[in-house]
Amino acid sequence: MRFAFPALNLRAKLILLMMVLLALTLGAQVIVSLGTQEAIVDATQQKVTDLANAIQISVQELTSVGPTDPARLRNYVASLHTNSFEVSIASSRNLIINSSNPKLIGEAINPSPADRVIVERLRYGNAKVQPIRLGANSSEPTIYLIPVEVEDHLLGYVRVVANFGDFAQPLAESRIHELTLASIIFAIGLVIAYFLAERYVEPIHAVANAAQNIAARGLEPVPEAKSRDEIGLLTRSFNEMVEQLRRAREREAELARLERFTALGQLAGGLAHEIKNPLNFMSLALDQLRARYGRQLKDRDNFLHQIGVMKDEIRRLSELVQSFLSYGKPIEIRPAPTDVKALVDGVLQLSESKMRSQAITVVERADGVHTRLSVDAEKLRMCFVNVIANAIQAMPDGGELTIEFEERDSRLVIRFTDTGVGIDPDLAQRVFEPFFTTKREGIGLGLFLSKAIVERHGGTIAIAPREGERGTVATFTLPMGGGSLAAYEDVKAL
Repeated sequence: MRFAFPALNLRAKLILLMMVLLALTLGAQVIVSLGTQEAIVDATQQKVTDLANAIQISVQELTSVGPTDPARLRNYVASLHTNSFEVSIASSRNLIINSSNPKLIGEAINPSPADRVIVERLRYGNAKVQPIRLGANSSEPTIYLIPVEVEDHLLGYVRVVANFGDFAQPLAESRIHELTLASIIFAIGLVIAYFLAERYVEPIHAVANAAQNIAARGLEPVPEAKSRDEIGLLTRSFNEMVEQLRRAREREAELARLERFTALGQLAGGLAHEIKNPLNFMSLALDQLRARYGRQLKDRDNFLHQIGVMKDEIRRLSELVQSFLSYGKPIEIRPAPTDVKALVDGVLQLSESKMRSQAITVVERADGVHTRLSVDAEKLRMCFVNVIANAIQAMPDGGELTIEFEERDSRLVIRFTDTGVGIDPDLAQRVFEPFFTTKREGIGLGLFLSKAIVERHGGTIAIAPREGERGTVATFTLPMGGGSLAAYEDVKAL
């Protein structure tokens, strides 16, 4: 069974960090203080033991009836390896007869007024020792003058010069330890604070910079923090807000685009209706002029040529008007059994002279594919005209147009591949938008209407650059069964 720790918020983490640092600080202070106290107690016990042994040796030397070793006291004090301890033995006449400091032998024990002298009587082996005083003068030595009496008979004195308040070394070590531990804890706190700042401040800066640069760089998400506290919630909420704003902007742009296209469609339909009738009248008038005056004029060929040019221009304008009308009306499909390959061949025959003049060769591959479908031949023919015309315009200096028919998953795939100038991948995503064109001539409705017609047949159309080579590929996909037209009866061109 896996145990998961509860998620802590930022406040809880900061409180926990402060508690940990405070616990480390207090723990270090307590450990150092206890160690210092223990060292002072050990030092005090050792000095008391040394003092008791020195007094015992001095009393034995004063009370001994036999000969004693004068060097015993000096050797014992020397073995202590300390300069803050001195023991002397004086006679009843206040003359020093033996001392751990040989220079004092023979001198009188007359302490100066500045010396701290404590006189305690030692009777029958019992003595009182002045309590240790710690304070400002704890480093000054104290002189203990102990009279030794036996049955009210003064045998002499034991003079002890000692400093029981000299704990400079333990205290200095304590201060060093405290400073060391404080420095270590401070360094640990700095390291933790640095990592916390990197972890929490960096996401906040990223959110702040992204919010400030929305106008310059747009709606960009920030890297989400993996923590489950307020910082992680902030980054996730910011990214959700950015995503919602981005969707809202996309919806606004799409609505604006649709409104613009709707207005253009309405304007195009109105203008087309106004232009179509005059064009028809002009075409009929040209037919009458050609029939009436064509045989009478001397320059008959030039006259007929000019009439033909005007008829072509009127036809082009009529097709342009019809495109506007098709844009503004629903596309109606009247399917009938049609050989799609023959439909493509008919379009190629119409463009044969143009392709021959531009040195464009055509390669067609069918490989026995069944190309007879139930489609609207006239509508689909317009789609092929648009694609082949674009391929011819893309190869002004010659090239090759390859047309392939392939059956795939009960669908007929027709692929037009040219070796022309090619198309930018970004532009390939927009070629089916209404009124979008990269040509100087044209209104940008050909491929838009072609896409609508193919989709009404239940198929798809795609245009993309050739992979690894120069040129463009236009791919039609049509259902072999003629398409599910019932699913598209209510679909209208935008």
